[in-house]
Amino acid sequence: MHKRLAVAEVELDDATGFIQKIGTVYAPEHLPVGIPVRKEMADRVAMNAWWTDRSIPASRSGVREALETLEITSTKMLLVHCYGLSLSDQYWICPADAKLTWDDINFFYHDFSEDIGDILFGEGKKADGLNLSSPDNTSDGNLKKRWKIINGKRCLIKGGSNPFRQQPFNEVIASGIMERLGIPHVPYTVTWNKGAPYSVCEDFVDENTELIPAWRIIQSRKRSNNTSVYQHFVDCCKNLGIPDVVPFLDRMLVLDYIIANEDRHLNNFGVLRNAETLEWIGMAPIYDSGSSLGYDKIPAQIKLEQEVICKPFKKHHAEQIRLVTSFDWIDFGRLSDIGELITEVLSAEGARDYMDDYRIQIIVQSVQRRIRNLAHLAQTHSPAPLMSTEDDVEEDVAEDYTTKIQNRS
Repeated sequence: MHKRLAVAEVELDDATGFIQKIGTVYAPEHLPVGIPVRKEMADRVAMNAWWTDRSIPASRSGVREALETLEITSTKMLLVHCYGLSLSDQYWICPADAKLTWDDINFFYHDFSEDIGDILFGEGKKADGLNLSSPDNTSDGNLKKRWKIINGKRCLIKGGSNPFRQQPFNEVIASGIMERLGIPHVPYTVTWNKGAPYSVCEDFVDENTELIPAWRIIQSRKRSNNTSVYQHFVDCCKNLGIPDVVPFLDRMLVLDYIIANEDRHLNNFGVLRNAETLEWIGMAPIYDSGSSLGYDKIPAQIKLEQEVICKPFKKHHAEQIRLVTSFDWIDFGRLSDIGELITEVLSAEGARDYMDDYRIQIIVQSVQRRIRNLAHLAQTHSPAPLMSTEDDVEEDVAEDYTTKIQNRS
């Protein structure tokens, strides 16, 4: 189902949650973007990939313990308990014999259970049973997160990784940088729970819209071997009729260069569209910028900018920033107080439990250095060949924080 529209018949395996069979396709244009249809048949492998991406990843912090508590073998089985409903789009599954409507059960209109969120955050199992109807079943990413309704708003609460728990603070810093540069973004604040920091942001999708990740966009057509990932994404957007893509990418790549973002994979930005008319609204505001500013590194590594990962187009920020077509929109004077912004955010009450003055000083210096480099580049700009595949990212995957923690232990 796509909101109120029947899209296709699917048959799920009761034991695994996988899609076993796809029957009649009623509205092929409403299938998830990038699902091929041949001879009126939807591609089952592609549909299963989309369905799997919809579930909580097995690498999510705390998910193994949560599954044990729930006595469920796979996160895909959780999808069935909430009909696959999400707060990011309007897709869902309706049992063939059920008289359900989207208006009756969607999470935009109706309250939802906090039981799954509680368990994902380490709370014990309730004695009076569990209500598994929750958008937490369809949240992606590897950091601990949950949805809550706060003052009537659907808000995403997201944690940080050991040892510095820095990601929630980085979201606030990135928001401040984008505010100064006039970049459309999702604002973030920090909240605390049991001595740990969490970022909080409101859902930027509503009951009429949906987020289509960049990963789905690039599945809409085949990429030739001599076309760069960047150019392929731009071409796919042009083919679909998505407006103002290149100016958006200019701004996103500049932000990610300034903050040394290491996890801007293709599910960490995307496009908004009208879920009923399928009209493309435009690029979604920038969100999820926390894995940056040396979030998992010691000061010596931050200072030398060692082991800084780059995504989604090039492996190195020095190469990726050359994809920017124009720096004319940047008012560098607006960035003159970035050092004060970073120091204020990272020195807030509670934050000092995770970092000291020296770490904050090194982070400030590294950001100021990249801003100076950016200003110089803006004056001497020589754009990279956009079609070149040199230094292209080969495997676009989200950061696995669990692996990093295990490697350090």
